[in-house]
Amino acid sequence: MKMHILPGDSLVETFKQTNIDGEIIVCRECLIDGDLSAESLEDFWLVREKYLSNAYGETQKSDDFYRQGVKGEFEKLIDAPNNGEINLWFEYELFCQANMWFCLFLLNETDAEVYRVAPVVRNEDNIWLGFGGLDASDLHKCFEARKKFRSEDVKLGAELWKAFQDYDLDKLRELSKTESECFPYLKEVCEAAIEKQNRPKETLKKIIADGESDFGKVFQKFNELEGVYGFGDLQVKKIYDQCQNRLR
Repeated sequence: MKMHILPGDSLVETFKQTNIDGEIIVCRECLIDGDLSAESLEDFWLVREKYLSNAYGETQKSDDFYRQGVKGEFEKLIDAPNNGEINLWFEYELFCQANMWFCLFLLNETDAEVYRVAPVVRNEDNIWLGFGGLDASDLHKCFEARKKFRSEDVKLGAELWKAFQDYDLDKLRELSKTESECFPYLKEVCEAAIEKQNRPKETLKKIIADGESDFGKVFQKFNELEGVYGFGDLQVKKIYDQCQNRLR
């Protein structure tokens, strides 16, 4: 059995056009944002459901959207057969990396073959754009260039997740030095994670101080400067509003 973990609903239709065989699972979390503290996995689901409902309630399709559309997708991953093949389609930036680290944490005990599919067709100038705007032919090239996770790579992903979840900055710095084909740009991404509490805020303050007030343009400029975070407009708008309130 083949499974493809896609980084969001926006990639699903283009992926279907590739005719690559396998079940589609969609990762709908944004673990880069909000409370991650929990003593167990069951507590973790409750913490995330509560946080996302409070922070982005208007985007929830129903009261049980998290349980079915988010947790339910991850549970397919947890229940994957050990003789299967799992392809993690994740981009390079922190938003996607945090989600991928969590997937590897869930897969830490699996005997299935696990592969990393990255947006390898991107050049250095637009590396943080990920799969956005790629067509089916591009996705095929990405799939053909996939890298197999060794057991030590899966372990590294699980350790990265625990360090990120616990906000263990020393551990993140230590892990960022690890060389692995499955984790390109790890140093830059870990640096962004370490500086996440202040760096995005300071960048937005500078953009605003330079005279830009239109949020659409602010968002565009932020992504030009801090594409390593992979923030969507909802995440940037939340920080932007905080900055605006402090300037009043």
